[in-house]
Amino acid sequence: MLREAWTLAIEALSWMELEGLNEKLALARASKQLEVKDVNALRLAHKMVLETTRKRNLIDYILNKVLRPHLIGEFKLGVRQFLRLYTHEIHFGKAKFEEAIEMVKTGRAILGWRELHNLEYVFGEIFNFNLKENIKELNDEEKISLLTYNPRWFVRYCFRVFGRNEALKILESGMKSPPTYIRLNTLKGTEKKILKSLATDGIRLKKIEGLRYTYRVLSTEKPLNRTKSFAEGLFYIQDLASCLAAEVADPKPNMTVLDVCAAPGAKTSFMAQLMENRGLICSIDYSRRRMNVWKNEIKRMGVKIAKPIIADACNPLPLNAEVDLVVLDPPCTSTGAFAKLPSAKWRLNKRSPFKMAEIQWKMLLNCAEKMKPGGCLIYSTCSICLEENELLIERFIRLFPEFKLVKAEPWIGNPGLRGLTKCQRLYPHLHNCNGFFVAKLIRET
Repeated sequence: MLREAWTLAIEALSWMELEGLNEKLALARASKQLEVKDVNALRLAHKMVLETTRKRNLIDYILNKVLRPHLIGEFKLGVRQFLRLYTHEIHFGKAKFEEAIEMVKTGRAILGWRELHNLEYVFGEIFNFNLKENIKELNDEEKISLLTYNPRWFVRYCFRVFGRNEALKILESGMKSPPTYIRLNTLKGTEKKILKSLATDGIRLKKIEGLRYTYRVLSTEKPLNRTKSFAEGLFYIQDLASCLAAEVADPKPNMTVLDVCAAPGAKTSFMAQLMENRGLICSIDYSRRRMNVWKNEIKRMGVKIAKPIIADACNPLPLNAEVDLVVLDPPCTSTGAFAKLPSAKWRLNKRSPFKMAEIQWKMLLNCAEKMKPGGCLIYSTCSICLEENELLIERFIRLFPEFKLVKAEPWIGNPGLRGLTKCQRLYPHLHNCNGFFVAKLIRET
């Protein structure tokens, strides 16, 4: 099992670096390619990939120090990923000397002894590397970047926007995985009946105050997506922040709703639940692959009123009618979800929030065109960057005064920044979920 997990982790990390895949997609591809079915191997590989990716800048710092005058990027892809995994286990898994020797043997078995032959000295250097001594030479920003596992540009950004003390809390919140949340699906039964089924499946939950149907997972005897309750569509694995957006939208039965950037279906299925499967939801997404996932999830959850449309929301939307409610959850930098998807932070740079805001702006304009007078528009992101949130909404309401901000309720978070106190923000270190922004706008008649 151990060798299988290491092989899978090396392969997944390689796909992530080669094609920019996120952790989930890379592991899915690698496990299919290697035909890995052992649940324990999959679980271990997932943890190794997630945590090695989370700490990649610090791991590469250690390796570049040890490998001088060479750099980690100069080595073959498989060797590179093995060195990263090994360094993580030594410095963060607290592996003992005997375990380190076994890891090297595993690496030789997977990659071949010739691939690691010239690196034999390196494994001892990594084991004996003194991180505290080495980072003394660094300035404050560099130290914080390494010790909180964040890109330097993001450290600077958070310091500027939130101030040093609050920024440190935000940066440190990404050092561990966030809790898992689920949303019960009352299209399949009463809340009480569903809770009983989940308990039978060995899932322990805690209700989230202020939200309907949202629970924090305390423990589970097996992976959630392998339970009978999951297969029957009794719940959806959905972050607390995403559940909030659907509740802020507050769709009613018989409404016509436009769900933009809808895949993989979390908000579509929740809104159908709140609408009691009465009305119409037009779900738009540009990705055919993601919409195939959407179709499977909509079927699993028992949704009857959702219509899939494959289209790019940066262009005029292929919809003739005006709608009662638009929910836009556009692509974003995911700076609020680094704890959940750490690979995202290594794909970004200081220009990324501005580039993403350009895409979001086009989508927002196209969505606004489809709203009835008196209709409602929900705009949300899992970013904590001003450019993608308050600055965008400020610009929009300045150019289109017929749209008015109203309070984004239910209220479980903090007010928006720059005086937009009717918008709502969630922060990982305060609310135990993805960082999030949501605004609710009404088009006056």
